[in-house]
Amino acid sequence: MYYSAGTYESFAHPEKPQGVDKKSAYIIGTGLAGLTAAFYLVRDGQMKGEHVHLLEKLDLAGGSCDGRKDVTKGFYMRGGREMDNHFEVMWDVFRDVPSIETPDVSVLDEYYWLNKHDPNYSLCRATTDCGKDAHTDKQFKLDKASALALSKLFMTPEDQLEDKKISDVLPDSFWNTNFWLYWQTMFAFQRWSSALEMKRYLCRYVHHIDGLPDFSALRFTKYNQYESMILPLVKYLEAHGVTVEYGVDVKNVVIQQKGDKKVAKQIVYVKDGKQQTIDLIEDDLVFVTNGCCTDTSCYGDQTHAPDLSNIRNGVGESWDLWKNIAKQAKNGEFGNPDAFCSDYEATNWMSATVATSNEEIIKYIMNVCKRDPRSGKVTTGGIVTVKDSTDNWYLSWTINRQPQFKAQDKNTVLVWVYALNTNRPGNYVKKAMRNCTGEEVCREWLYHIGVPTNKINALAKDACNTTTCFMPYINAFFQPRKNSDRPLVVPQGAVNFAFIGQFAETPRDTIFTTEYSMRTGMEAVYTLLNVDRGVPEVWGSCYDVRELLRACYYALDKKSLDQVKMNFFERRALKMVLKKTKGTDIEILLKNSGLVK
Repeated sequence: MYYSAGTYESFAHPEKPQGVDKKSAYIIGTGLAGLTAAFYLVRDGQMKGEHVHLLEKLDLAGGSCDGRKDVTKGFYMRGGREMDNHFEVMWDVFRDVPSIETPDVSVLDEYYWLNKHDPNYSLCRATTDCGKDAHTDKQFKLDKASALALSKLFMTPEDQLEDKKISDVLPDSFWNTNFWLYWQTMFAFQRWSSALEMKRYLCRYVHHIDGLPDFSALRFTKYNQYESMILPLVKYLEAHGVTVEYGVDVKNVVIQQKGDKKVAKQIVYVKDGKQQTIDLIEDDLVFVTNGCCTDTSCYGDQTHAPDLSNIRNGVGESWDLWKNIAKQAKNGEFGNPDAFCSDYEATNWMSATVATSNEEIIKYIMNVCKRDPRSGKVTTGGIVTVKDSTDNWYLSWTINRQPQFKAQDKNTVLVWVYALNTNRPGNYVKKAMRNCTGEEVCREWLYHIGVPTNKINALAKDACNTTTCFMPYINAFFQPRKNSDRPLVVPQGAVNFAFIGQFAETPRDTIFTTEYSMRTGMEAVYTLLNVDRGVPEVWGSCYDVRELLRACYYALDKKSLDQVKMNFFERRALKMVLKKTKGTDIEILLKNSGLVK
């Protein structure tokens, strides 16, 4: 497997890998990583579809990319996915996956046209004082110490950030900046999250810094993530003969090691309450989704809080599987799951889905986002963060294009709400979010969009239906870690198995994205089958001086260098540099970026 860039490789079709007709594949998990692995086995690996077997514990594919309607309780959306124009692997897949809604059109085309015709941007990024615009006004408000610390973090090698928290590398003043408000709520980072992952995000999305305050950098699907992404991909695979077997709870993959050679020999699973096995040879390829951020999700509804009584640190099907595999490693080469799943109080947050058709509530929504949610177009344009809840639930909410489900009533609006602090009392509801019914969560949200307090309780009860989900490990991949804590996609010496998903390690890309999962699936297939086509490298904006200068300009809230506060010596040094660059391409780059007038 090798990386490439440019259209030469991206438009090419690889030759059929040697010996692929005698190979079979078993893919554990049907999240985006597993489905992508199956896709590349079929399209580029040219493996017969009937030789590809997807094994899924649940009765529905998609993993964490879900979205469903419970006929008795209502709509559930645990989360959502926003995409970037440089999700190179994702778009490589979806250019060849047919839309299930529009004939003779790919999912990529459908998505591309939608976001061209209806570009995403927010008209109110944050509120305060019960639904009033907090007027962050696209400003980052970085003080000098914070700006310098961010720059230093950007340039610090990853091996120097192992096991470090963000709070270890950024000053206290940083927590009061708009930059942190945007960053924390958009990506779900916490102060105790990994500094290493923070650096990766800074490098990965430096080209989008100007779109961070108003979400103009983002693109969204038409419907929920399951219907827009998962279902078309599943149908593509089924059309090519790939089988998906549900109700298969994989407990272990037995790996035999002889010298440096590692071979998967057996899959151990439970189905219908009975333990069974699949014996493997070297021509049987195994793709393991190790770990899952939505493992042990706990659901609530309008009248019930989620039941958290069975949550135990480090316990869950995906963690159990990974631990059983990791135990077989001689030198830790299969990763360290305990680094991620040992403290759910540090890794949890909670979401809710509010369904309403009430005209009064919709008016309050429009007061905030300045758009009609029933127009079928962008509504909030991303999350609206409740700034004065930062010491309470730290609530954010969003309304994506409606309807979010094809089966959704045309008059119904679905609101997705999430909170980072599930163990603190709310501003209006004086109890921890994790202990709240859907109705109580709705009350807190209604309060923050400006509904008068004398109307809140009745509207939450009679005009809304709210479902909830507490996710103990949703932020697990953000835990401080060593580079070795995530196994390589294909560990050294592995002959016929690979790790895929959010807890497998691939360089430079960022977890908690669709692209990361899909990239691991592509890299796994290309490595094990020796597919002679380049995997598109992670977009290299962090190496582009134009993007770096532009990022500096926007991080300074669009100030030129002569407007930045400097001491005498800094000002003198700047003058010397500008004098040296006069009449050069560097001067042109500085002027084009806005840093020099």
